[in-house]
Amino acid sequence: MEFFRIRKDIPFMKHALVFNVISLITFLLAVFFLATKGLHFSVEFTGGTLMEVSYSEPPNLEKLRESLAKEGYQDAQVQNFGSARDVLIRLPNREGMETGKVSEKVMANLATIDGPKAEMRRVEFVGPQVGKELASDGAMALLLVIGGIVAYLAMRFEWRFAVSAIIANLHDVIIILGFFALFQWEFSLPVLAATLAVLGYSVNESVVVFDRVRETFKKKRGLSTPEVLDHAITSTISRTIITHGSTQIMVLSMLLFGGETLYYFSLALTIGICFGIYSSVLVASPLVMWLGVSRDQFMQVKKEKEEAVV
Repeated sequence: MEFFRIRKDIPFMKHALVFNVISLITFLLAVFFLATKGLHFSVEFTGGTLMEVSYSEPPNLEKLRESLAKEGYQDAQVQNFGSARDVLIRLPNREGMETGKVSEKVMANLATIDGPKAEMRRVEFVGPQVGKELASDGAMALLLVIGGIVAYLAMRFEWRFAVSAIIANLHDVIIILGFFALFQWEFSLPVLAATLAVLGYSVNESVVVFDRVRETFKKKRGLSTPEVLDHAITSTISRTIITHGSTQIMVLSMLLFGGETLYYFSLALTIGICFGIYSSVLVASPLVMWLGVSRDQFMQVKKEKEEAVV
């Protein structure tokens, strides 16, 4: 399916060096912010208290946040859970205060707010050790996904394509993390899930472009390597716009109407989708060219059968 067809190939590879320099600068900036500022981890990773409270009527979440902030919990997360009357509160650990007393202090604070009264439903305490285990497990999941992608691409394509695709995908992941480090947005388990989803999403686009590159090398013998890459990208650009556009519409609806629960999840996906288009088309393809891909690597040499002499 295509919305439009471009008759003349767009000379993307003519500006390949510029695209790669832009990618390198954004990548280095992301690494710099990660190294200097670090990630603002959520309660799941740092440890803290999770409280589920219920109201007879939907409460004003903004009032709850303001009341907890006055109590010293500026980093408290307050969001609806299940229904508009159920509220989930995440509180980071505080030095000098036992975790068992945190819930009592919070419930006393909520009782002072005008409106419906809160009723405790559930309290969970996440220790720092559990948070460290979650962080290490998340890092391991990220490495396993990367390893699986490398193995898949190595079996499907030649090694040049596999190396280019994984560099482009890591470029997306590092930039997402760089944004979260720069603006100190909260990095939670849903954000980690979005990062893993972006990895799979980006490699899908790279595979589509690389398949067309391989096909063009075999069918159009009069084209040079840059011309083959330009033709492959131009011929798939309509599909790229349809795929990323429809996905971004869904993600945008979560970003605007999903509330605080889905906000950072959809924000990470939005960054990943935008940079995924750029990296799959304008990072992976130039890298393949720099690594020396050529038509000879796709041509099968036919061996002539020797006739037996009687």
